[in-house]
Amino acid sequence: MFSVHLFGTSHGASHFFLVFLLLLGIFLPAIADDTVAVTVSNSDFRTAHDGLIEAIESEGLVVGSILPFRDMLARTAVSGSAVPYGEAEIIQFCSSLLAAELVREDPRQLTLCPLSIALYSLVGKPTEIHLAYRLPGGSTAGRLRAEALLQRIVRRAAGLARLRW
Repeated sequence: MFSVHLFGTSHGASHFFLVFLLLLGIFLPAIADDTVAVTVSNSDFRTAHDGLIEAIESEGLVVGSILPFRDMLARTAVSGSAVPYGEAEIIQFCSSLLAAELVREDPRQLTLCPLSIALYSLVGKPTEIHLAYRLPGGSTAGRLRAEALLQRIVRRAAGLARLRW
C-alpha cells in the first residue's frame, strides 16, 4: 500500500527534515543578518573616510579610534589566504549621552559602546566604497536612538563621499 502522507513512511520524515534543514540554511543568513551596508559608487577610500569623520563630528561626537582592519588582517592572515579588501578601517566613536541612556536601561548594554562603522573597498573595485554597521536592535528607546544615529551618520557620510573632488 502506498501512503501519500508526509510522515506515512520512515523515509517521509527524514525527507521532510532534510528539506527543512536545507531551507533553514538558505534563509537563516537573511534572517540573522544584523548588518546594514551602504555602497557608494564613483568615490575613493580617502574621500569616504574624510566624509565619515566629518559626519561623526557633525553630530558633536569625537572619533575614539580608527582600526586599520585591512592591514591587521594582512599581517595575521594564514599564508595562502587572500585579503578581500583593497582598504578597510573600523571607526569607533561614542556619545556619552547615548551611552548613559543605554546603561540606565540595562547595564549589559555597555557592550554597545563604542559604536562603530566599517569603511571598506574590495580588491579590484577601488571606486566602490562600502559603509557598514551592526544594528543595535530596537528593543529599547536607547537602542532605537543608537540606530537612528548610525543611520544619520552613514547617510551623511555617503553623501559627502559622493562629492569626490
